[in-house]
Amino acid sequence: MKGLARWLALPLASLTALTFAAGAAAQAYPTKQVRLIVPYPPGGTTDILARLAAKELTERLKQPFVVENRAGASGAIGSAEVARAAPDGYTLVMATASSHGINSAIYKNLPYDAVKDFAPVTNVASTPNIIVVNPSVPAKNLQELIALAKSEPGKLNFGSTSLGGSPHMSAELLKMMTHIDITHVPYKGAAPMLTDLVGGQIQIGFDNLPSTIGFVRAGKVRAIAVTTPERWPAAPDIPTVAESGVPGYEVSGWFGLLAPAGTPKAVLDTIQQALAAAVLKPELKKQMLDLGAQPIVNTPDEFAAQIRREVTKWQSVVAATGVKVE
Repeated sequence: MKGLARWLALPLASLTALTFAAGAAAQAYPTKQVRLIVPYPPGGTTDILARLAAKELTERLKQPFVVENRAGASGAIGSAEVARAAPDGYTLVMATASSHGINSAIYKNLPYDAVKDFAPVTNVASTPNIIVVNPSVPAKNLQELIALAKSEPGKLNFGSTSLGGSPHMSAELLKMMTHIDITHVPYKGAAPMLTDLVGGQIQIGFDNLPSTIGFVRAGKVRAIAVTTPERWPAAPDIPTVAESGVPGYEVSGWFGLLAPAGTPKAVLDTIQQALAAAVLKPELKKQMLDLGAQPIVNTPDEFAAQIRREVTKWQSVVAATGVKVE
């Protein structure tokens, strides 16, 4: 028995040592620079929120969190890069309703599985999308815009920040529910879309609120409606689509951090807890609300459930609208 006990003790000791080493490694995280991939161009809402999150994480975890823009294919290119990265917490992605909800419905050959290939960390923020028009458009509210579109089918052009993105799908859902015919002009990001909208090359814009609200406040574009079920606290004068005569309409944008599947839970918890503490800061909360974003932090499990719901929702919407991007 003593011999057997000694034999059994060897692997147990080894297992204990390995467990301790893994725990120590997780506790030490991070020990070097962390890449935060933004799968969209600079200047848009995803980029803005990622840089705020990176700043807070850098300060709280004492290692640089560096934002890298990897734009293309409605967030698919940057997201795929993170899906292939080592699951060690040193490569993250700022995911969106587009990259990890809508893309699963509209792309047949998406190079990642939005659910299986990622380890959710936490939601960061929720935003409405917003419908805006060039000031020369003779429509002061949504009903007037719908009437104008019906009087000139196919003649009004609307811009979105990417083909198949959340703003684009907001427009497609509005088209389906109101039976209007407006022509889509996709852009690579918010900045070029807003430039053309202000310049009059397109008449209507669909975008996330944070990257557009400054143009609204400056009078460069006119706000028509927000896509959330309730008015947004940072822009209480802008009505919702639902209250403007399209009951049941609702689209909410969301942004959150994901790591590659297989990333240790202790690492995910370290990042989540740092961001949860950050959003308690009154100055950060005010900054995000002023931008048009509601700070939201949830657990990795809650965020995973949210992503699964989003994939299911947009599969239903895409099936109903018949939108195709490939």
